[in-house]
Amino acid sequence: MQLPRVQRKIVPHEFVLEALSALDPVTPLMFGCTAVYVGEKNVLILRDGRARRKTTVSGLPLLGSGLTGWQILPMTAPDFEESALRACELILARDPRIGKVPKPRKSRARR
Repeated sequence: MQLPRVQRKIVPHEFVLEALSALDPVTPLMFGCTAVYVGEKNVLILRDGRARRKTTVSGLPLLGSGLTGWQILPMTAPDFEESALRACELILARDPRIGKVPKPRKSRARR
């Protein structure tokens, strides 16, 4: 018996993946978004949605008021594609400011 194939949601902003294709990015689903990993480093999270903030690049308020490494680039920004491609250039250049290696998950026995 053959199981039906699960149709994966279309990746938003696919031009970003095309720009990073030389690095063979991996794109697991995460929190209703598409995470983009290069090696073990999470470099981007792609989401098709409208941001509430008007600034072009801002911190991620979900993670608290302190400084975080996460930045939001709203797709409503007039320079969205240009800025996203600039981020891709930094990723391709292995800029250490872009991305984060997630902490190892605790084993289920420890939870």
